Amino acid sequence: FSRCVFKAYLDGYINFFLRYVCACVCSFPSSFPRSILYQRGVYDETLFSKEHKYDLPLQVVKDKDLKDYISKVSAQIEVWLEQHAIDKVVLVILETETDDILERWQFDIDCDDTAQTAPDKAPSKQKVQEGIRNLMRQIVSCVSFLPVLETRCCFDILFFLGKNEIVQPSTMSQTDAHLISDAQEVSLRSFSTGHHSVKAQISYKCSS
Repeated sequence: FSRCVFKAYLDGYINFFLRYVCACVCSFPSSFPRSILYQRGVYDETLFSKEHKYDLPLQVVKDKDLKDYISKVSAQIEVWLEQHAIDKVVLVILETETDDILERWQFDIDCDDTAQTAPDKAPSKQKVQEGIRNLMRQIVSCVSFLPVLETRCCFDILFFLGKNEIVQPSTMSQTDAHLISDAQEVSLRSFSTGHHSVKAQISYKCSS
């Protein structure tokens, strides 16, 4: 190869690699809200059906409005991942009548810029999916220790961008971090694509 041809080949390979790792990370945000909302009973189970993904039975939303909202969130995350603009995604479960925050599911996203020049060191697709699968299993198992949600609840999703900017995707307006005072915190599993790593944590309000 000439130098120009080799550079074009390398650039194409790196771009393909980056699209691949973004797709891996972006497939997760469409899965974790559905699993959390179903497992925590925020929506009636009749609004969900099952699909097989990551070698696991996962929930699919049948309600059109909820499905469209989650799709919109996933599409926006993909854009910001490509721009290295997003630091974390947080799903909060709130009591509908009081807006009291009961649970806070946090997913920290870290981008490794050095991976752009070393795509051959990325973990295999099977390894990435194994990491996502283990985290999804842990999300399901959290039901065993989380307090029962005895009141009617709703949820919101927050985007944490650079410079401490926090945005609600429903309105694209800025908001606060929705922290829970005196919360119990549990660190969950993480996974990595070699370019992005995702670390998870749940905070929840103890039953009085």
